[in-house]
Amino acid sequence: MKTIKDSVHDYIEVEGVALSLLDTPPVQRLRHVSQLGTVTLVYPSANHTRFEHSLGVYYLADQTLGHLGIEGQQAERVRAAALLHDVGHGPYSHNVEGLIHRHTGKYHDDVHDLIGEGAVARVLTEHGLNPDAVADLVAGEGELGQLVSGDLDVDRMDYLARDAHHTGVPYGTIDHGRLVRELRFRDGELVLAEGNVQTAESLLLARALMTPTVYSHHVARIAKAMLRRASARLLEETATDPETFRRMDDAELLVTLRSTESTAEMGRRLTYRDLYKRAVWAERGTVPEELLALPQEELRERERDIAEEANVEPPEVILDVPTAPSMAESSSRVLVNGTVRRLDEQSTLVRALQAAQRDRWRLGVYAPDDVRERVGDAAVRTLGLDIDGARVSDAPRGIHATLDEFE
Repeated sequence: MKTIKDSVHDYIEVEGVALSLLDTPPVQRLRHVSQLGTVTLVYPSANHTRFEHSLGVYYLADQTLGHLGIEGQQAERVRAAALLHDVGHGPYSHNVEGLIHRHTGKYHDDVHDLIGEGAVARVLTEHGLNPDAVADLVAGEGELGQLVSGDLDVDRMDYLARDAHHTGVPYGTIDHGRLVRELRFRDGELVLAEGNVQTAESLLLARALMTPTVYSHHVARIAKAMLRRASARLLEETATDPETFRRMDDAELLVTLRSTESTAEMGRRLTYRDLYKRAVWAERGTVPEELLALPQEELRERERDIAEEANVEPPEVILDVPTAPSMAESSSRVLVNGTVRRLDEQSTLVRALQAAQRDRWRLGVYAPDDVRERVGDAAVRTLGLDIDGARVSDAPRGIHATLDEFE
């Protein structure tokens, strides 16, 4: 057994298959993949990694298994899956996941190829575990897979608490001890026991407050969009193999971007936080519906149209159209009067949080500071945005910011 001091859970005792997995290359690589990607450009102390988060998920999974009375090989599979659940992340975690999926067909929870051979496969086999069965749990398959990847999984319990701790914001505080103790299986579904509607609400409230403050902070979004654009250019215009790209860590990607001619300028900007600025920051109601559903290729075409209209180079315009807001945790199941109910059907608070999330949706157009006014005007005309009296021209927010930013 090995005891590791953790900033969130205090002392974590690692033993069994998890201890043997700890020093395998795929797990150790996570020391060099940031948990929050470009958020560190907003919150300088948010430099924690996927490695420590994986330890936290392992700890909470172990605690949950104890409360549920699950033992033996079945429990060891879950512990292994908990520790390995993030080995599929590419550099900068979720920031380039969509790009990786477009080139490889794999999301971060598709790890069959990563743990089905090499050091991890050997360790799992030596402990009597089938690598494919562990990979299935990482993907959330089966009853026990819900503990690792589901609406009430231990993954989000750890990252909310950990991200709040390292950013210093007070919004991600959750009672993960109670959440772990109150988990139950009912007819194959992972649910919270009777009397825990408020416990489930607290998890959603933490997520709802952390999203605009941390995960979708506008500066983090701008940096993420720049990183995605540079990474796409790297894969499209160089001989960089998508699978090689997928296994890079943060530092490798940043060095590669800076040392490649077509991405060097963006790599420099990301390294020294010389970021683009908001030229447009538009609410959902001001954006034409057809723009929301455009595929990536057509969004890139719109960027070129904006650049031509503004008389700037195409790389100086980034159009950022987020997907429709969602709150997966709202479908969490809780026991109420002996029956299993969806949380969003039981809780008025959850429905209010869903509405608030929709209200916070913003379309962004980003450009270098010296051309952002021109780009903003061109974007409004080219995209057909319904922006009129909400424009402001003072401060460094861009003439197309909306008034709610100044409340």
